[in-house]
Amino acid sequence: MNRINYLFNTKKERVLSIYFTAGFPKLEDTLPVMEAIQAGGADIIEIGVPYSDPIADGPTIQDSNLIALENGMSLKKLFEQLVGFRAKIHLPVVLMGYLNPIMQYGMEAFCKKCKEVGIDGLILPDLPMQQYLDEFKELFEEYGLFNIFLISPQTSEKRIREIDQNSNGFIYMVSSHSITGAKTGITEEQIAYFERVEAMNLKNPRLIGFGISDAETFTTASQYSNGAIIGSAFIKKIKDSQNLSQDIQDYLKGVKA
Repeated sequence: MNRINYLFNTKKERVLSIYFTAGFPKLEDTLPVMEAIQAGGADIIEIGVPYSDPIADGPTIQDSNLIALENGMSLKKLFEQLVGFRAKIHLPVVLMGYLNPIMQYGMEAFCKKCKEVGIDGLILPDLPMQQYLDEFKELFEEYGLFNIFLISPQTSEKRIREIDQNSNGFIYMVSSHSITGAKTGITEEQIAYFERVEAMNLKNPRLIGFGISDAETFTTASQYSNGAIIGSAFIKKIKDSQNLSQDIQDYLKGVKA
């Protein structure tokens, strides 16, 4: 069983997924950050593959992408870092990235490498669903990779149901029609969207992302879904950290408190 399925079969609420950019703050921080996220009690690790034009992301994650690329991070380097990581990390691990660098690497070579190192799923915001179904679905299934689609407040009910039908693992609910980045609180308008999707009784679990940053927003999001994803706020916490492991664990314990 895919680790993502196993997680949601055993934990139905307050699932915490943490996003960070590979090779940030320093090139060789990838594995230490993963170990600290696991030690801090998170449930899913989402590794961002650095890209020069991350269209769904706000300034904080854009900045981390730029720094990681300047550090020398690449897909090839990331896979080298991930060799053997399963000896230490038991959590589901998802790669989040954009099509361009993956297509340059070669989609089949990429999927094969993901399976070799132990990746469970992919989040590719600029991969159209029809292209996935026509070109990549069989390939992803061959290598045991779940493809996770995003929905937003602007996504129609028909489209949400199509995504639910063609998704594995969980659905990534973008909390607002915007780029990533921690905002202040969760609005009534967002809650109405959460309730609308909750009432659809989708077959896949749902995690809410974009604007989740602390115990309050995590708890609110978790009332209307299976949990939430934190990215920008986490990146800010680790950017200038002098003690990555301790700072990460303290932050995550605060979020879950």
